[in-house]
Amino acid sequence: MRADLDIINEWVQPKSRVLDLGCGEGELLSHIIGSKEVQGYGLEIDAAHINQCIESGVPVLEHDLDKGLGNFDNESFDLVVMTHALQQFRRPDLLLDEMLRVGKECIITFPNFGHWRNRIHLGLKGHMPVSEFLPYNWYDTPNIHFCTFKDFEHLCQEKGIKILRSAAVDGQLRDRWWIKAMPNLFSETAIFHVSR
Repeated sequence: MRADLDIINEWVQPKSRVLDLGCGEGELLSHIIGSKEVQGYGLEIDAAHINQCIESGVPVLEHDLDKGLGNFDNESFDLVVMTHALQQFRRPDLLLDEMLRVGKECIITFPNFGHWRNRIHLGLKGHMPVSEFLPYNWYDTPNIHFCTFKDFEHLCQEKGIKILRSAAVDGQLRDRWWIKAMPNLFSETAIFHVSR
């Protein structure tokens, strides 16, 4: 399992109700259902990923998250999780509101576009970086809202969202002291645990 998912796994309470948005092939859900005895469900739009979830026994529903979460009641879940997908939606701010409506708490991860390599690449080469971690050109990337660690902190502050804890990790998804000291500059992945 990816290291960022290991961090999330540590933060998930046993026997909680979990909704995983953009769950992909269901790797996280499969793990926490087995290890934490959670009641978990995934939402996914990609048919191949949905089929993989079904084959793995992960409960999944086809759903376009850009249309919101109107099918779910307030506080239907203890925890709503979204890994490396928030930056791919038209209105991530409104989706975050919906996540905190249907879940008491949320865990969100996203690529930190303020990472020093991105800054240097833009400064020296003058075009969007393509890397192993972000392997897309500007015209074919699913990432439509580039966000930094600080941007997300400011969004939470504007919306009155409490940051319960956060983590910042490098490209190998390890946390180091220098990343903790300056997450906006050194983290490649930001991980936030938030509530109202």
